[in-house]
Amino acid sequence: MSEEKKHNYSADSIQALEGMEHVRMRPSMYIGDVGVRGLHHLVYEVVDNSIDEALAGHCSEISVDINEDNSITVRDDGRGIPVGIHKKEGVSALEVVMTKIGAGGKFDKDSYKVSGGLHGVGVSCVNALSDHLKATVYRDGKIWQQEYERGKTSYPVKTIGDTDRTGTEVTFLPDTSIFQQTTEYNYDTLATRMRELAYLNKGITITLTDKRHKDDEGNVIAETFHSTEGLSEFVKYLDSTREQLTANVISMEGEKNGTPVEVALVYNTSYSENLHSYVNNINTHEGGTHLSGFRRGLTHTLKKYADESGLLKNVKFEISGDDFREGLTAIVSVKVAEPQFEGQTKTKLGNREVTSAVSQAVSEMLTDYLEENPNDAKSIVQKVILAAQARHAARKAREMVQRKTVMSIGGLPGKLSDCSETDPAECEIFLVEGDSAGGTAKQGRDRNFQAILPLRGKILNVEKAMQHKVFENEEIKNMFTALGITIGTEEDPRALNLSKLRYHKVVIMCDADVDGSHIATLILTFFFRYMREMVEQGYVYIATPPLYLVKKGQKREYAWDDNQRDLIVQKMGGGATIQRYKGLGEMNAEQLWDTTMNPEFRTLRQVTIDNLTEADRVFSMLMGDDVPPRREFIEKNAKYANIDA
Repeated sequence: MSEEKKHNYSADSIQALEGMEHVRMRPSMYIGDVGVRGLHHLVYEVVDNSIDEALAGHCSEISVDINEDNSITVRDDGRGIPVGIHKKEGVSALEVVMTKIGAGGKFDKDSYKVSGGLHGVGVSCVNALSDHLKATVYRDGKIWQQEYERGKTSYPVKTIGDTDRTGTEVTFLPDTSIFQQTTEYNYDTLATRMRELAYLNKGITITLTDKRHKDDEGNVIAETFHSTEGLSEFVKYLDSTREQLTANVISMEGEKNGTPVEVALVYNTSYSENLHSYVNNINTHEGGTHLSGFRRGLTHTLKKYADESGLLKNVKFEISGDDFREGLTAIVSVKVAEPQFEGQTKTKLGNREVTSAVSQAVSEMLTDYLEENPNDAKSIVQKVILAAQARHAARKAREMVQRKTVMSIGGLPGKLSDCSETDPAECEIFLVEGDSAGGTAKQGRDRNFQAILPLRGKILNVEKAMQHKVFENEEIKNMFTALGITIGTEEDPRALNLSKLRYHKVVIMCDADVDGSHIATLILTFFFRYMREMVEQGYVYIATPPLYLVKKGQKREYAWDDNQRDLIVQKMGGGATIQRYKGLGEMNAEQLWDTTMNPEFRTLRQVTIDNLTEADRVFSMLMGDDVPPRREFIEKNAKYANIDA
């Protein structure tokens, strides 16, 4: 390119991309990313259309099929996308919906009062990012069809037969040139979202079928999700592994100040607070005005009841809003005609009118319940008093951690082998199981950017520990101090301050055995309950040390699973010997560097939270007291674990 042309920034330099072209060039702007999360988001966008039909009262059954080629088929029994000629565009309304970004019935308040979907990009965006998409509409006694290649129509809308049903069916195959990481759908991820939608929209039946796999009897994997009780059932599902404090789920459903509000809550004997909020079926994990309204209504009503009942007359210390939420599992769902989203990921509700609507609804619901259930009311207030006592103890323990953390280098844990680099973005810390493996890791690391913190044995199970016990635990104090994180403010005792975080990669490195997996899970539980922002911002990883070393003569190859081991043995031929690594300590420093720590060759698994409510349920089940569901989960998910009674 000539210098003249290179620097000639003129009108011709401006690219005016059509909507579908822009989606293909900048897909992350529309679906968040082009990794696993974005891939599954395509399914949610299509299903949201069917859910909107259900919310409008025109659809009761939705089915989602994962086909053998990893394409997806979504069908419903709604009214069917209109197929008549669109006055402005001069083509079928079906073609407009499928090929024009921003087109659809959601903007017509006579058609849909409320619509789901986070970004509102709709099915046209799915079409643009699909290698192939076929839309079939059952409407007006006819079957209508149109197909598309990467968002462009293959032929005009045509009729292919007669029918007595109504509804829409969309089959799409994600484009591998866009989704280069993977185009393989995860059944459990989709099942979690379909289950969630069924709870949030009671009365709807959603069927998920995986045609790629069959069960022991030769049938395709399939699940049907249907809820008659809605959020009450959802709370029972989330809290199924915890011990309930109240006899019943406290719930309400109604409209306040023109805003449909649904709330369900239950108290349990745990020490964690689990609040989940939704706006138009979207999980608003950053909260917002509806969550503020819930907290205000809950705190005000419980405090008023506790004062009037005389249960607080002997309490010598102040009780805060946090104390009223310890051991609480609650779900708040609102439907807002024109939601205003804020926050880093646009999942924080900003509509101010929703605060008073939810606060009023919660206050009325709780007042009635407490008067009608005095035993439950007394149990809740006693739990609140215990929480307040524990919070005062936790503040002292937390202040000890703070004092240790804010000190200079002299305040760092003695076992920490720090790195010389000071830019957190370039630094990584390995949390290593045991002193022996820690010593090997210290010898094998690159001292410039890799720090090592050995952890002694199994850290405290924070799922079953009071807050002050967590902050008093030596290994946990060492993690806080090494990371440079402070925790807690007067307003929020669990608020994290990441401004002085010393490493942007925190790598959990444990043995590749059952004990190692347990220790990794304990550490992950701690991060999920006390440092969730670290996970949400992508700072937490799990190292993957090899399971085997296969040797024959001078040849040496590592294997990370049984299949890989067998292939290496087969390739090497007879006489190969296999060494099974029982722990990190069995590797020398060079082997540990080559396989697990060297950025050029290692595999790190980034820890992500795809679904907050499901993550909460799984941690509670794995680390709580209830054994049968934990055993069932391990039997279903563990590949190598030996199940003991």
